[in-house]
Amino acid sequence: MSYDLIVIGSGPGGYVCAIRAAQLGLKTAIVEKRKTHGGTCLNIGCIPSKALLHASEVFEEVAHGLGALGVNVGKPKLDLAAMMKHKDETVGANVNGVAFLLKKNKIDAFHGTGAIPAAGKVEVTAEDGSKQVLETRNIVIATGSDVASLPGVTIDEKIVVSSTGALELGKVPAKMIVVGAGVIGLELGSVWRRLGADVTVVEYLDRILPGMDLDTCKQFQRMLEKQGVKFMLGSKVAKIETAKSAAKVTVEPAAGGEAQVLDADVVLVAIGRRPYSEGLGLDSLGVAMERGQVVIDSHFATNVPGIYAIGDVVRGPMLAHKAEDEGVAVAEILAGQHGHVNYDVIPGVVYTYPEIASVGATEEDLKARGVAYKSGKFPFTANGRARAMRHTDGFVKVLADAATDRVLGVHILGFGAGEMIHEAAVLMEFGGSSEDLARTCHAHPTMSEAVKEAALAVEKRAIHT
Repeated sequence: MSYDLIVIGSGPGGYVCAIRAAQLGLKTAIVEKRKTHGGTCLNIGCIPSKALLHASEVFEEVAHGLGALGVNVGKPKLDLAAMMKHKDETVGANVNGVAFLLKKNKIDAFHGTGAIPAAGKVEVTAEDGSKQVLETRNIVIATGSDVASLPGVTIDEKIVVSSTGALELGKVPAKMIVVGAGVIGLELGSVWRRLGADVTVVEYLDRILPGMDLDTCKQFQRMLEKQGVKFMLGSKVAKIETAKSAAKVTVEPAAGGEAQVLDADVVLVAIGRRPYSEGLGLDSLGVAMERGQVVIDSHFATNVPGIYAIGDVVRGPMLAHKAEDEGVAVAEILAGQHGHVNYDVIPGVVYTYPEIASVGATEEDLKARGVAYKSGKFPFTANGRARAMRHTDGFVKVLADAATDRVLGVHILGFGAGEMIHEAAVLMEFGGSSEDLARTCHAHPTMSEAVKEAALAVEKRAIHT
């Protein structure tokens, strides 16, 4: 059987690409090595981690946050098995939903490991070792990414774990060391801290969340420290030694100096992710690669005709929604339309408590590029709805071009930041100014009023500070 398009990988980029292609009339198939669709995100990433983040936040609020609201329920008891069941049911609902959508859109799904023996052909190796070769006019590689590991460190997913193992722990560790102060490390570290673990985060750089707005991250680090998370910044893990049920972690100053040995029940290695392209046969095909990524042009095409790539396996931020937009764009291009992704307006969210959400440039970006800008900032302590909910931590910051007033970046630290960032994204997508945002009526009382006030603050005319 021959197809117009075969997508390898059914994560957010892959399944969205397949669905959009089918909507546009292309005969489409998708190949997935897992038994369930949805890729890392739905199976062992975004979705299960958010289930545990929410559940652990509720646990923490019941334990410490309800008394001030006049709600007295006593000390909560953790049922970790039930919490994990909630996580697994959430995953199941989502992956089954993707399977339904593929069937609804008449997309042929093949379960097995995909490879490309030649342009126009995809070989699928099933779990039992049987093989079949599918023919197609176009191939989209959407194989995503895998966890990056420390040299010389074995991840056994019991004592030394990746994000995958950190989502499956059978009990709350007394002591957890998190290697890496990026998004994954802080999210999962905060889950287990709330559930009772003593958490220490070791980071090679002298800051958390590299690449995000520094001012925002500094205040956020203070909040996490107040919550009980400990940090060792400017430090590197030199060695991890494991015994039966514990580990000893040797930590050295990044700049050199005396080492410390830390005890841990669980060590979470969260130093990032790497593009996953093993076994596809790209080398023999001559597909250009750079630093492990598949090289593509502005239309997502590789240097081999008929082969395209999207998502974590190509350049750009490793974000599910970035992959989705690329999936839609490449499907539209293959159908003769003009698919496009605006990489300047891709929001990013850290789903901790409180959340951090950003879109566009940071102050550090603008300074490095020599762009003159104005900044407006508004704290949630001055927001009526935030006070009513006792969620006053954080602020909104709006960065606008000094000459044109066009909004170049927005950064939100606070409760529900991930939901509030999108009005900034829409504004920036249409080239809006801080004046446009400031003059847009916002419902009262809402947390989102702080976004308007930060826009007003760009011209030093915020009302409530």
